[in-house]
Amino acid sequence: MKRRKFIQNVSLGTAAAGLTGMGTLNAAQSGFREADEPFNLDYAPHFGMFKQHAGEDLLDQITFMHERGFRSLEDNGMMGRTPEMQEKIGNHLAKLGMTMGVFVLNKGGNGANTLAAGKKEHVDIFLEGCRKAVEVAKRVNAKWTTVVPGDYQRNLPLDIQTANVIEALRKGAEILEPHGLTMVLEPLSDTPNLFLRYSPQTYMICKGVNSPSCKILYDIYHQQKNEGHLITLMDMCWEEIAYIQIGDNPGRKEPGTGEINYQNVFKFIYDKGFKGVCGMEHGNSMPGKEGEAAVIAAYRKADSFL
Repeated sequence: MKRRKFIQNVSLGTAAAGLTGMGTLNAAQSGFREADEPFNLDYAPHFGMFKQHAGEDLLDQITFMHERGFRSLEDNGMMGRTPEMQEKIGNHLAKLGMTMGVFVLNKGGNGANTLAAGKKEHVDIFLEGCRKAVEVAKRVNAKWTTVVPGDYQRNLPLDIQTANVIEALRKGAEILEPHGLTMVLEPLSDTPNLFLRYSPQTYMICKGVNSPSCKILYDIYHQQKNEGHLITLMDMCWEEIAYIQIGDNPGRKEPGTGEINYQNVFKFIYDKGFKGVCGMEHGNSMPGKEGEAAVIAAYRKADSFL
């Protein structure tokens, strides 16, 4: 029996038996939906999240995601994959009717290449990344690419840095917009050296760029750490939010492992009429098949807000 067919046959059975490794917990007892039904929101796992069930093959992993009810994929490292693999991934997603979520624009800003500095050589590197991202997006039918402007340039006034970032992003948007590709700016919590950290700050920059190809990636994990008030600030910034990412805090694992009330947050997103992708940019709280099953169960629980 071919591997992909084997996965298809056994995965439905394991879901009905309690999502493999969940012991006496099963779908009927816990009130979860059947494991092969789509979710209320469009959650996007990443490669490796379910490899204990699906194996190392990337296409098999996508198939397993689809069988578990997920309808999108995100892959931060897509630009680092070969064009041949990118095309295979894109074709397989199309075959299953799945959406390609974000991939990271490799030559966006970083600590050594900050757009806040206003230096031509830094902007040129970023624009080269935009051109390459367009080609990758064509192969996988992607609509979003993640951009981080880099670090502060601390010898410049903050407003000058902000103007430098807006000017650079406008030039990037001119490259992306004709191809329907949107850079989603992600405020992060990893280090205080990062220029982009808060959702209102990112909202202001998007308004300054004034392009449909420059929007907000609202990462719930990072913004819980940076600013809190998740629902309030999402609502304030809503018209500029094009993509959402998920992770509980502390720990950056699946919903239900930290302090965030994800049922309430997901219900807010759903009630706003969000039709985009919610990327599962987090780790698994437990190893092995048991940990993978726990991730699926966590999403079924958090998604049961209706």
